[in-house]
Amino acid sequence: MIRSTPTLNTLRVTLRAMRPEDFDRYAGICAMGDALRPLDSGPWPRRRAWEAFLRNAGHWQMTGFGQWAVIEQRSRTIVGQVGFFFDSEVVDEEFDTYPQVGWVMLPECGESGLALEAARAAHDWFDRVVTGSLVARVSQANETAVELADALGYRQRREAGGTLLMRRDGPPGRG
Repeated sequence: MIRSTPTLNTLRVTLRAMRPEDFDRYAGICAMGDALRPLDSGPWPRRRAWEAFLRNAGHWQMTGFGQWAVIEQRSRTIVGQVGFFFDSEVVDEEFDTYPQVGWVMLPECGESGLALEAARAAHDWFDRVVTGSLVARVSQANETAVELADALGYRQRREAGGTLLMRRDGPPGRG
């Protein structure tokens, strides 16, 4: 299994490992109240961003998958992160068995299609290298995140307190 973060390229974005020099920009994105993320968790304080930044690096080492820094090729700057993780928050036995998708992106990435492009690249990699089902927790009120999850092939399993619990059993259009 891969223990280092692979680099993925699409037409407009590069997905690569987070680097120490990415942290200030990453923390700034996390601090945005309108950042595109599945759950409407509001702005993150710098400490939470740092903990997520470090946890992501360790996740690749421990599981062979994780989240990538999303670099816009035109500007060569980080515009967010996307990828997969096992969450420490317990949902239920069925949900917690599978890796969860997550993203934190500049708000304009949803409008420009960069978020979908980056997430598709991550999912294509997962489908080739890791394989299997994935889950997502998405705020029902977050239409952009719901649309993104739907475009990636996630289907609602149930609703819990305004959060959609979704699952993807492979690439869209399969079976």
